[in-house]
Amino acid sequence: MLNYDIVVIGGGPAGLAAAIEAKNNGVNRILVIERDRELGGILQQCIHNGFGLHIFKEELTGPEYAERFIEELLEMGIEYKLDTMVLDVSSDKVIYAMNTTEGILNIQAKAIVLAMGCRERTRGAINIPGTRPAGIFTAGTAQRFVNMEGYMVGKKVVILGSGDIGLIMARRMTLEGAEVKAVVELMPYSGGLTRNIVQCLDDYNIPLFLSHTITNIKGKSRIEEVTVAKVDENRRPIPGTEKVFDCDTLLLSVGLIPENELSQNAGVQIHPLTGGPIVNESMETSIGGIFACGNVLHVHDLVDWVTEESRRAGKNAARYVKDELVYNGAAIKTETGYGVRYIVPQEVRVENIEDNLQLMMRVSDVYRSAKMVIKLDDEVYKKIKKNHLAPAEMESVNIPVKDLINKDFKTITVALEVEEG
Repeated sequence: MLNYDIVVIGGGPAGLAAAIEAKNNGVNRILVIERDRELGGILQQCIHNGFGLHIFKEELTGPEYAERFIEELLEMGIEYKLDTMVLDVSSDKVIYAMNTTEGILNIQAKAIVLAMGCRERTRGAINIPGTRPAGIFTAGTAQRFVNMEGYMVGKKVVILGSGDIGLIMARRMTLEGAEVKAVVELMPYSGGLTRNIVQCLDDYNIPLFLSHTITNIKGKSRIEEVTVAKVDENRRPIPGTEKVFDCDTLLLSVGLIPENELSQNAGVQIHPLTGGPIVNESMETSIGGIFACGNVLHVHDLVDWVTEESRRAGKNAARYVKDELVYNGAAIKTETGYGVRYIVPQEVRVENIEDNLQLMMRVSDVYRSAKMVIKLDDEVYKKIKKNHLAPAEMESVNIPVKDLINKDFKTITVALEVEEG
């Protein structure tokens, strides 16, 4: 049995930031476990720029952003294992893992940080009718083939879903010489950041079909064409609105799912909307000493937010190991009101907050000229004017701890007030 103070599962941006922050807070025996052949996670295949504007105040590519944390991890002497798959995590913080050099590993941790990231939703999850030819990829798989493995996945491309990876791959495929026929989006709004719509579609004259979906796939050995149709307000295809696109490649950017099989096996309580663990102000899950951060907790749109959140998880994992977290304080629940889909964290103990309580959330629709209303029980604490809100863009609210301490309330609610017209 190997023994560590903190084991971080996942060596992507979340795991790296958490491990470094834990070390900075006085814990030395830390292990990072990564199943891939290099540290850095998904950032290694994201060769476009736009990372690090908040954390480093400059534009970096994904590999450059990851490299800064990898170098810091190495300088600190934090131990890590690559090509190592975690098979199971128990509620008493025993980790079972394996690799080809050491075989089966049994690891006892005092605290665990879950940082496994997320995976892409596949064709099987969305049930598109038609044949099953070659040439259908998730956008992230195509991104790895093109950017890391050096394979061109196709020449005539249709993309289903306007998530950020799909938008970025529309530009990437165009730059590699492919013709991107269309980006097709089921919802009446894009699932990606506004800047990506402008920089990846508008700048390259790639059409975006909102409120459309693919109703048929045709092809024998290789995909030959897709049928696209407009959908009604119930997201059902409207007969007579079909368009046919000749293509040899279909990329799917139809959502991300937090990788929480290990979390569930450990008995961690999962939130039905985020698909990630329910956590408190310390990023601690329903099992004491098991923390979660990054895309395994809820899907982020900016890696900078992942880093901030993961630093909090790493710091609090260190505080847990040193027995510095307070557990006997009153727990305050966070609740969603009109227009707010979810809030992270879901529970707050004010005694463990040092400066500010940061609430991260997503709205349920596109809103303009709205106010974000924060209430402590039934009393309005603050109203924040927002010119534009969209489900694709994470929102955050900071509440100073001085406004929460020694107050007798049980809930913090965030809701929207939308102006008429």
